[in-house]
Amino acid sequence: MFYYVLKYVLLGPLLRLLFRPRIEGLEHVPESGAAIIAGNHLSFSDHFLMPAILRRRITFLAKAEYFTGPGIKGRLTAAFFRSAGQIPVDRSGKEAGQAAIREGLGVLSKGELLGIYPEGTRSHDGRLYKGKVGVAAMALKARVPVIPCAMIGTFEAQPPGQVVPSLRPVTIRFGEPLEFSRYSGMEDEKAVLRAVTDEIMYAILGLSGQEYVDKYAAVVKAEEAEKAKQAADGPEGQKGPEGRKFPRMPLS
Repeated sequence: MFYYVLKYVLLGPLLRLLFRPRIEGLEHVPESGAAIIAGNHLSFSDHFLMPAILRRRITFLAKAEYFTGPGIKGRLTAAFFRSAGQIPVDRSGKEAGQAAIREGLGVLSKGELLGIYPEGTRSHDGRLYKGKVGVAAMALKARVPVIPCAMIGTFEAQPPGQVVPSLRPVTIRFGEPLEFSRYSGMEDEKAVLRAVTDEIMYAILGLSGQEYVDKYAAVVKAEEAEKAKQAADGPEGQKGPEGRKFPRMPLS
């Protein structure tokens, strides 16, 4: 019930006012039946913009950290995300991927829409990154179509670290459904999962026009963080002018 209050009374009208979203290809989203909407992920606002413009309810898999914050604020945040149709998924440990797949298949088994970001995390620089194969596993196991979706302009409106979004229009573009029945019975083959995932990411790329990076976003983030740390430390542990930390000299 509260999902629809957010959608039609509280959050939905506010998001439409802030972002003035232009919707393209909405006819590709089925009016009934299970389906996966797979999109790029550029902004925190993506979680709420798509539900605000879709006619049907959509459930997203969201990181568990949104649901485990301490104190009253943490409980309110968790309640808000659940009300907005988000399901917590623990992304740590070896079983994280399988847990996400189980949750997603549970949504699809009810004939509902499932929203997923194959990149696994928000893009930190506006580029499109390599997709994880969980989306392919769910599509093949549930035997449902995948509708590619591109969020355009949300990175500029609310880049990582910006709490209050800028007032600027965005576009939400849906592509034709992708159907993978030709791979029936092959959902456990790694090569098939990779091929299906790459096809989905290629469709998203065609809609978004982003630069593509054939690496996982989390890996690139970690690499850039390590480079930044090394640059700050300087050679042989030496820090730049701000830190003035040099290797300790031996006593004479």
